[in-house]
Amino acid sequence: MFPTFDLPGAAADARIVVAMSGGVDSSVVACLAAETGAEVIGVTLQLYDHGEAVARSGTCCAGQDIYDAKTVCDRLGIAHYVLDYESRFREGVIDKFADDYAAGRTPIPCSQCNQGVKFVDLLAFARELGATCLATGHYVRRVVGEDGKPQLWKGRDPRRDQSYFLYGTTLDQLDFLRFPLGDLPKDEVRKLAEKAGLEVANKPDSQDICFVPDGDYARLVKKLRPETEAPGDIVGLDGAVLGQHRGTVHYTIGQRRGLEIGGQAEPLYVVRIDAATRQVVVGPKAALAVAGARIEDINWIGEEQLLVETKVRSLAPPVPARLGQGAVRFEAPQFGVAPGQSAVFYDGDRLLGGGTIAATEPATLEPA
Repeated sequence: MFPTFDLPGAAADARIVVAMSGGVDSSVVACLAAETGAEVIGVTLQLYDHGEAVARSGTCCAGQDIYDAKTVCDRLGIAHYVLDYESRFREGVIDKFADDYAAGRTPIPCSQCNQGVKFVDLLAFARELGATCLATGHYVRRVVGEDGKPQLWKGRDPRRDQSYFLYGTTLDQLDFLRFPLGDLPKDEVRKLAEKAGLEVANKPDSQDICFVPDGDYARLVKKLRPETEAPGDIVGLDGAVLGQHRGTVHYTIGQRRGLEIGGQAEPLYVVRIDAATRQVVVGPKAALAVAGARIEDINWIGEEQLLVETKVRSLAPPVPARLGQGAVRFEAPQFGVAPGQSAVFYDGDRLLGGGTIAATEPATLEPA
């Protein structure tokens, strides 16, 4: 299916604002928008942390990325704006990320960024410009239902689908947003970039959280929340001290490597992190099994349903679950579920909504 912007009237009368990161995805979106004959404006968010570039993905850019976005806009003959959102990004995303880690949770900053800087601030700026819509390079699909209301669906290519990070999108935002790449595989997007002669056609994709491009989350958190570096006890499920750790910042739920405690009858995993007592609680893999979870700040894009498919990690497959009274119960015990992560609900390929995991309910597994 060829990309479409689903404009409400003639393209010549429309103004499309494109969120541009300097990467191949958003650059192709800008190119496709220009081909419609509409007026197109590229907008890049410049996000810095204390004067240092912190981003290289999404619409979070600095340095070379801003140059690449401007180069694409110049080639297409469209206007390009750069907005400095340092304070907003630091307060709404980076500080919250550090606070969650300090509290022993496992945060999903990409979801927070989409719910704040990208789909609130950037969208508001696009509306100030009198835009018809705001287009992004996300691999998701916007589908208009039989009732005329927009719906959010998984990207056609399951390897690129980004719907997990967009559960916080509101219907009002979705009415204004466009995702023209949702039906395309990544290799086709690169071919479109090459055909258009865009210099970013072969630019590598970012693999890490945008403000931690080297993947060293602990270093950032220790800088912002030094208390997370304080040593403490590694304890078993019975409370017995098994060893010492060098700061809770170095551990996440489900972690096995780096515990440095030997002489155990079976492999041990991080089961819980108690920030108040600085204890890292470990146990066998069976202790990671979760029967359900309490969900907070639930946002519904589609209608509320009792039986849903639920994703608790971006790369995990959806699993059957039942919703009720702000909690989700899985049809079968799940592993790798931690407070701070997102629980995202689907009906097939359609995204219904989601929320943040506040607490988990242990499952009791039958002995093997």
